[in-house]
Amino acid sequence: MSRFENMEKMIVILGPTAVGKTTVAVQTAYKIDGEIISADSRQVFRGMDIGTGKDLAEYAVNGKKIPYHLINIADAGEEYSVFRFQQDFLTAWSDIRSRKKSVILCGGTGFYIESVLRSYQLTPVPDNLALREELSGKSLEELAEMLSSLKKLHNRTDTKERERLIRAIEIETFYLEHPEKVTPFPKIDAIVFGICFERSIIRERITRRLRQRMEEGMIDEVERLLRQGVPAERLMFYGLEYRYVTQYLIGKIDREELFRLLNTAIHQFAKRQTTWFRKMEQKGIEIQWIDGALSPEEKTAFIIKDLRRKS
Repeated sequence: MSRFENMEKMIVILGPTAVGKTTVAVQTAYKIDGEIISADSRQVFRGMDIGTGKDLAEYAVNGKKIPYHLINIADAGEEYSVFRFQQDFLTAWSDIRSRKKSVILCGGTGFYIESVLRSYQLTPVPDNLALREELSGKSLEELAEMLSSLKKLHNRTDTKERERLIRAIEIETFYLEHPEKVTPFPKIDAIVFGICFERSIIRERITRRLRQRMEEGMIDEVERLLRQGVPAERLMFYGLEYRYVTQYLIGKIDREELFRLLNTAIHQFAKRQTTWFRKMEQKGIEIQWIDGALSPEEKTAFIIKDLRRKS
């Protein structure tokens, strides 16, 4: 194990679900004496373990525990926004850097990763009931035109959904009226790696992993969260495993439908993740893609070699 000479650069390891990002991040952290920050919008929640694929046992190599951050930091049922992620990220990033360790950001939540790499300026925006009332009578076309006239600071919004359009206008209006409250996000210098497989292989990996999670007790996990008082509506809001398992437990779908619908939904999710990463590249973020068919050791060696070359 050796320390990475160029600690100024953060290492990012991304990719769609089920490509083995965590294993590679852990191996890389072991090799360069680094620590991992999770970029997963659901692994932040305590008690949501099997469905989110935390695999905390993976965070060890040859008896050495690899420190991780932003996992199990919120209660199931809470809301967790990209703004909150940015604040938690900066706290973890500063802490790791203060101890002269390398930072590895690993995950599949594209918006979280992009918000860091592109230094999105985000801030909590309160509800503006007066503005919402003013916008309530406008058509989708009028709302879209109004949004396009406002200065865009961050992520594009789906202009086909009325509620999201109104919220986007609310956010942009707040930014324009209160520029002093927009907190600058520091520029983070990073090297970005992505793990990819052919689509057919990802599909096989997703289906195999879903069967494994079902056998490991994913349904029991969701049932326990419901017993603990987490509302069914909130669990379904978290999507994928929690949406469909909750629907099964409250009697909306049967066991066969659960597996079929969830399997399809995860395949679609992986495709959306890949699309997001490709759009990141179009926006100027360079991603070095690593063939998923390589062994974890070979992937790690590829990353280490590139890091040494750029040091």
